[in-house]
Amino acid sequence: MPFANFKVPEKTLTPQQKEEIVTRTTELYVEIYGERARNNTMVLVEEVADGGWGISGNVLTLAMLSGATPTGTSNT
Repeated sequence: MPFANFKVPEKTLTPQQKEEIVTRTTELYVEIYGERARNNTMVLVEEVADGGWGISGNVLTLAMLSGATPTGTSNT
């Protein structure tokens, strides 16, 4: 079974964007493996809590990511 796991900062994607990730990832697997992959493809979009991940030994927060704003909020 093809499987893809996306980990994203929480509250940075809308439900529609998550749906698009699932749909487009499934289509990619179908393109590669053929139609037989469609019914068996699993796509998991996991939201990681702010400050719950890091790079190069540094914890990252949403505020540290350039231009990232949680969905449903504004910069003003």
